[in-house]
Amino acid sequence: MKLEELKVSTRDILGKKVRFLRRKGITPVNLYGPNIESLPLQVETSLLKRLIARVGRNVLLTLRVDGDKKPKTVMIRDIQRDPLTGELLHVGFFQVEMTHRVKAEVPLLFIGEAPAAKSRRGMLLHDLTTIHVEALPGELPRNIEVDISGLEELNQAIHVRDIPVSDSIDVLNDPDQVVVRVMETRVEVEEVVEEVVEELEVEVPPEEAEGAA
Repeated sequence: MKLEELKVSTRDILGKKVRFLRRKGITPVNLYGPNIESLPLQVETSLLKRLIARVGRNVLLTLRVDGDKKPKTVMIRDIQRDPLTGELLHVGFFQVEMTHRVKAEVPLLFIGEAPAAKSRRGMLLHDLTTIHVEALPGELPRNIEVDISGLEELNQAIHVRDIPVSDSIDVLNDPDQVVVRVMETRVEVEEVVEEVVEELEVEVPPEEAEGAA
């Protein structure tokens, strides 16, 4: 299987000075993993943005470092962005060993429609959008599908234990944790309250109002 490839170069600029790199369209990154020291690197921001848009996290990549003949097999593990602008600040690449299991956070992809959520009384709530798993690097899924078309009744839910995953993947979340549910809204209660209020709003005749004054 041919992996996506990214070329990076070693980085001498560290600490707060990396802001000067960002102004030049370069993003500071790091390579780390088991049995290796963290290695500061840098890459063109435009290339990195396109890569992240294509693959996201948990996808195996080939990282080629200038001056190193041996490519690294990595995954994008950490993505730091500016909270105001959303611009990339830093990315961490985790070097994997294909025979060693790794832990990762995998996005949930919700498919289908929940019949119970189509009525005025039903509202679909997502309690989880990702789950934590452990697997060999080559077995990690890009996302995990959750079919919500079986949610036909109010207050019905899908739990972590209901998510179908491969036998090669261990889910680390609590099996009883709710993933998505259909909650009953308070529409009917609000309508009853409004009706009671309308009944209590009795118009007072003008003469009675004057007598009270």
